[in-house]
Amino acid sequence: MIKGSVSKIETMGMLDGPGIRTVIFLNGCKLRCKYCHNPEMFKMGSCNYTAEEIAKMIINNKPYYKLNNGGVTFSGGEPLLQSEFIIEVCKILKKHNIHVTIDTSGVGNGDYAELLSYVDLVLLDVKHTDKNEYFNLTGHDMADSLKFIDELNKSGKNVWIRQVIVPGITDNFEYLDSLYKFLKNIKNIEKIEFLPYHTLGVEKYRKLNIPYPFEKVPTMDKNECDELYNYYKRKYM
Repeated sequence: MIKGSVSKIETMGMLDGPGIRTVIFLNGCKLRCKYCHNPEMFKMGSCNYTAEEIAKMIINNKPYYKLNNGGVTFSGGEPLLQSEFIIEVCKILKKHNIHVTIDTSGVGNGDYAELLSYVDLVLLDVKHTDKNEYFNLTGHDMADSLKFIDELNKSGKNVWIRQVIVPGITDNFEYLDSLYKFLKNIKNIEKIEFLPYHTLGVEKYRKLNIPYPFEKVPTMDKNECDELYNYYKRKYM
């Protein structure tokens, strides 16, 4: 019996894929992104749910999924670190025709083909387009994420891109131009989202007694974020 390490479950999510979704936040992540707002999910923690228990919760919410392709989103943390658990859940969900999304940075354990065969949509979090800046932001080598992108391209799955816009790092035209070049290497992109950097997770760091790396970085102004998105849209979409 495979168990997963689950941090929390959101039953009426509307921000993590199409329609109304059950969002399963899984513990564990190899990255240490300086702007991460879920530091409580860094470590794997205890395995507290069976695949059958999670599948039952998701199936119970099926009536809410009818509009706009709702379903389940596996988020985190990093869901790719619990691929075997997600696969076991999906084997049950697919018997009920439930739409499956994963929200990922692409840094897992390296065995992605089987998992992607059960997935309908991938929300891919792009950290940075430059390998040195990627390492500076995440503390991890960019190569692992690129390996996932290769596997994602082979799978033919639909992709939504998520890019956090951070003041002084990704909030400029030069970066957006590099983003366009980077995304040309990813197939089946349906949507690109720019997410303004926020500091809503700072209090979590204090409670966990972890220094917050971006203590002096201001919140990204939403209007400025929208202007950058409109620039990208006009020029490249």
